[in-house]
Amino acid sequence: MDRVQTAEHGETAEPVNSSPAEATPEPTPRPAPGPTPGSASGPVPDPQPLRPRHRVTAWAAGLLMVVPALVTACRALDTDAMTPVPQLLSILPWLTVPAALALLLAAVTRRRVLTFVTVLVLGATAWSTVPYMPQTVISYGLPLARVKVIAANVEFGQGTASLAEAVRRERPQLVFVSECDRACRSTLTGTFAEALPHYASVEGEGSVGSILLSSYPLRDWRMIPAAMGMPGATAEIAGVPVRLQLTHPLPPVPGQVHLWKRELGRVRDTVAARPTGPMLVAGDFNASQDHAAFREILAAGGLQDAARRAHQSRTPTWPEEGPPLPPFVQIDHVLVRDFSVREVRFLNLAGSDHRAVLADLDLRGPR
Repeated sequence: MDRVQTAEHGETAEPVNSSPAEATPEPTPRPAPGPTPGSASGPVPDPQPLRPRHRVTAWAAGLLMVVPALVTACRALDTDAMTPVPQLLSILPWLTVPAALALLLAAVTRRRVLTFVTVLVLGATAWSTVPYMPQTVISYGLPLARVKVIAANVEFGQGTASLAEAVRRERPQLVFVSECDRACRSTLTGTFAEALPHYASVEGEGSVGSILLSSYPLRDWRMIPAAMGMPGATAEIAGVPVRLQLTHPLPPVPGQVHLWKRELGRVRDTVAARPTGPMLVAGDFNASQDHAAFREILAAGGLQDAARRAHQSRTPTWPEEGPPLPPFVQIDHVLVRDFSVREVRFLNLAGSDHRAVLADLDLRGPR
């Protein structure tokens, strides 16, 4: 038993034979908090700049937007501008593909501003593909006559035989033929001397020649000055004078866009010179509804695109040459005034790079 000396003897009391286990331990300092060894958790890192791969993705999205944005802006501003805009306007509906891809890439980068811009570009491009129709009031009287029309480009006369078969099968009253050389002209006038005895033509080889065949008498023959033949005449249909005009301007290839615009401008001026009365303007326009020069013709003459009236304004007619390039644009048209549209069909012509347009129409009297 341990003894303790008291203060009576003048000594400080303290335990005797104290064991180390009974001593009070000093507090041990705790280590600073930190990640547990082997643990994946740790302090939240500071925000990092865009990763290199996301930076490349953002650049790719921006580049994909350039062409759709440019072409859509020209479409909205009602201008064909200059090369390459007229050529790219021919594929306007297809530009929604790169615009949509740009939106997907922008979403991957999670950049809000970039994503917002790509949404705008895609929306504007899609809106621009809505079929065009002049804002005019159509007022029809009673039907006076049913008229079938074929507009065909036979590519230097190579599709003449196929066109002749289509004419025999469909029995149209009016046939507008572009790129009809002398051999083509001789074949068609000889084959249809009874069914389509009246014609107005421009003689020439290759793409220069054109002919307008009619079952109705023709008068007032005139030609629009152009590199390729564009004859016109007036037909008497059910006792009503109907102005007929074949169109075939130069294509808008680089280096001659100004010539293309000039010749389409002459077509516009021709139809504008006759602001009233029935009219048919048909042929290879080398322009789609997305070209401002084509829309000017519609507006100047108060004309309606028969394919648009039949809800087929996006049916491609060129180039009909098989793989690898499928037809992607409608440049062959039948434009009408004071006609209602029963039906529009597109005919394949062996030997030609164009599909022909067949429009089944009703000539209408005044209301």
